[in-house]
Order: sequence, then C-alpha cells, then structure tokens
Amino acid sequence: MQDKSLVTIICLCYNQEKYVVESLLSAVNQDYPFIELIIVDDFSTDNSKETIQNWLVDYPEIQFIANETNLGSTKSFNKALKLAKGDYIIDLACDDILLPNCVSLQLKAFQQNRFKNLGIVYGNAELINEKGNFYFYYFPVDASKKTIEKRQIGDIYLSVISGGNSICSVSSMVKKTVFDDLKGYDEDLAYEDLDLWIRASRKYDFDYIDEILIKKRISTTSFGTHFHLKNDSRSKKINYSTYLIIQKAIHLNRSKIEHKAILKRMHFEMILAYKTANYNLLFKYILLEIKQRFRIIKKGFSESVSYALHF
Repeated sequence: MQDKSLVTIICLCYNQEKYVVESLLSAVNQDYPFIELIIVDDFSTDNSKETIQNWLVDYPEIQFIANETNLGSTKSFNKALKLAKGDYIIDLACDDILLPNCVSLQLKAFQQNRFKNLGIVYGNAELINEKGNFYFYYFPVDASKKTIEKRQIGDIYLSVISGGNSICSVSSMVKKTVFDDLKGYDEDLAYEDLDLWIRASRKYDFDYIDEILIKKRISTTSFGTHFHLKNDSRSKKINYSTYLIIQKAIHLNRSKIEHKAILKRMHFEMILAYKTANYNLLFKYILLEIKQRFRIIKKGFSESVSYALHF
C-alpha cells in the first residue's frame, strides 16, 4: 500500500535569484507525488522575489510569503511552519538542490526504521560550488558512494553535544510533530540547525540514510563561511548564537559524561573565538568552562552517592 503522507518543503530564499528556480524545480520534480511547497523570500535585495513570482505563474497552487522586512532564517521558517500541513518537514535553502529520490528515500527510512521514537532522518550531501561543480561529499564515501565511517544512529545526543560531523542538516527530514513539540526554531538565534539537533536528540531517535540526497551549494555568501571570518559582524552574531546554544544544552544534560562531552564543543568554540579575534566571546567561554567544571565535580559526587545508596 502506497504511503500518502504529505511532505512539506519549506523553501527559504534570500538573494538567491541565480539558483532559486533550479532549487524549486528540484522540489516539485521529486519521484514522490504528495508534496506541499511553501516559499519564503526574506526581503531579498536582488531580483529573487520577482524571479519566484514569475516561476509561480505555472504553479499557482504553491504558497508564497514575501517578507516586508528581513526577518532572518529562524523567524522566516517558523512563519512558514505555521502554514504547513505536512506530516514531515524539509527545510530547503533556495540555492540547494534535492536529488529526485530524496523525499522517497527519507519516507522509506521512516517506514522501515527499528526505533520506537524516530524523529529525524538524514543522509549524505554532495557539496558544489557556485557554478554547480563538485567539491566533495559531506561524509567521505568509497567507490560505491557509500559512507566510509559508520554514522551513529538512535540516541545521538552525546555525539551532537560533543561536536564533530554528527549531522548533515541540509539532508534531513523532520516529523512535523517534532517541530510542534519543540515549538519550531529558536527565533533568538542567528542560525537554527545545531540548536534543533541538540533539543531533538535529547527526546527523539535519529536514523541515517547511506545515500546522496541533496546538492548543497557553497559560495562566498553561504551562511557557513561566516563562522570563520575575522572582525566580521555577522560572524560575531553567529558565533554568539553558538554560545547561547551551548548554554541551553548544559541545562539539558543529565549526567557527568554529558557535562564532560560538551567541554569538547566549548574548546573548539574557544579556539574559533580566538582565531576570529572575538575576545569578548572567548572570555565568556572561559567563565562558562569554569562553571562547567564545577558542575562536573558536583554531578560526579551526586552520582557516586546515588550509586553507593543503591548498593
């Protein structure tokens, strides 16, 4: 029996007029038919809005939101999420390209999984440049394009908070009920994915699809490139959001091992703050680490007492 679950693809656009049509076509040309598109233009300063409107002439049923001011990705996504009718959600940047079987493979993973509380599935991605030429794969692959390093699945909270390449966010599909439970993206943050993975992995299982699901475009204006820029206002805003995310994660931790794991992430961010000359943020991390080490001592003591009383 064919699954007829509705999948909502939320397409976020900001100054991507050169790529937006190709991205939108990749969403409508999936080999799975039950798809709802919601497009948001976040007050682009190029011709993205006009390009989308011209494309929509052939797709009058697709919802289009044109922000009257620049709201940022988190607020724009949540705005569309309120309109979404799908059982599953994909967050698609309008310079990325879904491969034709992306949605069907993601749904298959949900249907055939062995986890009781599966909330998110994700796969691999091909990274391309502004001209669409191949860079590399998000997770390294062998000659058969299968991931070399085994991905962690199920309860991946510890992996996510400690850092590393635990998730390829652009290749993910999320149950709508997960977004509803977590109340969407945190609108106080400059970016969304790390915070979502931490909050979601605390409560839900994750599964990995060993397939290339999407082409992610890397350009000079890509969000990810701003993490490492020195003396850059956007970089400071992004990296301060990471600091806020780590603070939130600390309060989600339940054990000494989790408190210790997040120190690894903090040390990476401290090095990044130093390299980007963000010394104010570096000082905040130093204070946070001191507090965190006291938490570890306190948690270790309480766990020892609990263990002794149990036996």
